[in-house]
Amino acid sequence: MSHLRPDILERARELIALYPRPRSALIPLCHLAQEQDGWLRPEAMEEIAALLGITPAEVRGTASFYDMLHTEPVGTYLVSICTNIACLLGGGAELLEHAEAHLGIRVGGTTADGMITLEEAECLADCDRAPCVTVNHRYVGAQTPGSFDGLVADLRAGRRGDEIPPHGTLVRVRRSTGLQADPASVADERAAMAEAQAARAAAKEEGS
Repeated sequence: MSHLRPDILERARELIALYPRPRSALIPLCHLAQEQDGWLRPEAMEEIAALLGITPAEVRGTASFYDMLHTEPVGTYLVSICTNIACLLGGGAELLEHAEAHLGIRVGGTTADGMITLEEAECLADCDRAPCVTVNHRYVGAQTPGSFDGLVADLRAGRRGDEIPPHGTLVRVRRSTGLQADPASVADERAAMAEAQAARAAAKEEGS
């Protein structure tokens, strides 16, 4: 029996068809499974491996490398607070301390209702709005302790659903095309590059 829902499985097969080699769809399929479950369950990784013709260990090895993929359960909302230099100077450390107190958890923990996991981030690349905060990898702007409490209240009440999707959702528009380059043209270009490299190497050898 498939662990992935029929609609997720259909999207997975559509994604695989976009790539010249099935295993190239590994990361997109991990995001799909995470969109369904909130994290990458072992049974989901096994099914992804079967779809791509690779081993579950290869799926886990890739998934464990990326911060956006979770191989352990996390809350419905992953709240990340940056404490890198710009955000640190803008009150990031104080905001993180406030978040721990307000949520009643430490960094890396999940609230008792399973709604929120708190994460300290190295850099979220939004330095002009310090301290930077993201929820499920979506920017929510610079936060103060007061606005953070309001953000948490909104999340728990489901008022941010239009802008903050579930884990795994990277885009709101489904891809319909894959690589556009003609395989024969790509092969010709690679052969020409190899020939040019060989010619340069030969010229260099003759000149030495």
